[in-house]
Amino acid sequence: MRLKSFTAPTMAEAMELVRQELGDDAIIVSTQRAAGSKGVRITAALEPADADMAIAEMLEEVTGSSAADEVRKALSDHGVPQRLADRLVNAARTSELSDPALACAAALEAGFSFAHLPEHGAPRAFMLVGPNGSGKSIAVAKLAARSVLKQRQVGVITCDNIRAGAVEQLAAFTNILELDLVRARGPEALARVVDSSQGLFDLVLVDSPGLNPFKQSDMDYLQALIEAANVEPVLVLAAGGDAVEAAEIGEAFAEVGTTRLFASRLDTTRRLGGILSCAEAGQMAFCDVSASPHVASGIAPISAISLARLIMPQAPEPAPHDETFWTEAPAS
Repeated sequence: MRLKSFTAPTMAEAMELVRQELGDDAIIVSTQRAAGSKGVRITAALEPADADMAIAEMLEEVTGSSAADEVRKALSDHGVPQRLADRLVNAARTSELSDPALACAAALEAGFSFAHLPEHGAPRAFMLVGPNGSGKSIAVAKLAARSVLKQRQVGVITCDNIRAGAVEQLAAFTNILELDLVRARGPEALARVVDSSQGLFDLVLVDSPGLNPFKQSDMDYLQALIEAANVEPVLVLAAGGDAVEAAEIGEAFAEVGTTRLFASRLDTTRRLGGILSCAEAGQMAFCDVSASPHVASGIAPISAISLARLIMPQAPEPAPHDETFWTEAPAS
């Protein structure tokens, strides 16, 4: 894997540098806040990666009437804040695309970054972070299963010593995958465990305790874990939450260096305004999404077009057309 790093003031600008130099097939293997500034540093590679499945296969296909107006209505239905919706609608209109889903995808491409988590290998461990109950443990299990099914060596660590039954829950998943679950209590222990895993695994995943993003002592503890072990934090947020609160959560986790957003529970929500607000407020790139409670399925990278298909309204299924022709038998 050939790695190269890019630094820019924002995630969108850094992603554009990656596209210009390495093309659309580049894999984002690491992202982090640039030292001493509010910029972003991305490490990318050219190794190809296969997606387990398209988002359209997890949830039904979608389409939409007058493109920009259709996009505005869909964003309103999803509870997207007015300021963000206006910006996306303007981008959809500027695209001059007549298909609403494609116009929405163009707007999302202009307004957000997309950098899925690598399946094959990464130079740093990924720590999944987020509020309590956001789905971090199941996300760790899903990501581990995805790589194990591709014959990759995966290390799984937990430092969630707060929630009752947290270790046992994750251990149930790692046992099925025949992986050892390593426990670490506190920043120093986590640093030792992560350091000892270097060179042994293609991918290292860390489950963190659920912490209150609005409680400074919780965020200080999370910052200590991240800095001690030099891990990349990835925010896991359940879709469907209040957009204003989700934006504040995004800002809080961005302060500790989080640059990617993993959206969970897409199968149990009908409104995505919260995750859009979170990504915008925290200047985070969308990475992967979970749309199933099952460990071995329902996880995939997210892109502008797949996200647009989730946002735009469903097209009605065509009525079945019976082409059977009947004739009466002649009377005898």
